[in-house]
Amino acid sequence: MTRVLVVDDEPQIVRALTINLRARRYEVDAAVDGRGALELAARCHPDVVILDLGLPDMDGVDVIRGLRGWTNVPIIVLSARQASGEKVHALDAGADDYVTKPFGMDELLARLRAAVRRTTPAEEVPVVATEHFTVDLAAKKATREGHDVRLTPTEWHLLEVLVRNAGRLVSQQQLLQEVWGPQYRSETNYLRVYMAQLRRKLEPDPSRPRYLVTEPGMGYRFET
Repeated sequence: MTRVLVVDDEPQIVRALTINLRARRYEVDAAVDGRGALELAARCHPDVVILDLGLPDMDGVDVIRGLRGWTNVPIIVLSARQASGEKVHALDAGADDYVTKPFGMDELLARLRAAVRRTTPAEEVPVVATEHFTVDLAAKKATREGHDVRLTPTEWHLLEVLVRNAGRLVSQQQLLQEVWGPQYRSETNYLRVYMAQLRRKLEPDPSRPRYLVTEPGMGYRFET
């Protein structure tokens, strides 16, 4: 059974999440502050953490850093902070996803399922197929309607990072660092140019991307 640690000081949110998660056969632990969350995580080893940033004793970003000191458990931030800078700060600290309050329970549960899939070895497959194109990670190629799609090395590297993190929000800084290197962490115009090129080659309607999705102010997500 998948174990979820909910960290939030709002009782009504903890209650709503606990009821909904247990109804879907998740095991749930809850903490109301940062220190309690770190102690509980070390003791119970959750499979996913849902974390508020506005905690009474410490900032949620510090909780993320504390967890990242010893575990790669997926962390989904659930916060009322909507400024893009706050989101980027949390993602750079090691969060895997970011959902703003007020939130839709169905969306949060979908993000949770995606996080669980990414940590399940059986889901690690070399070929990812969508309705319109296929990405073969082992062969390092993409095909559309049975024909190879010609991608530059940079386009392929960018696509590969997104596909390997399918369903997960990947920050602009992470993409820039992995594809171009640490010295390019602020060159967001590179991402816009290359994402536009990938969409022209892969998306059925590049102006309304279905698979290579932009999360404004934060980064990009590959949706299958």
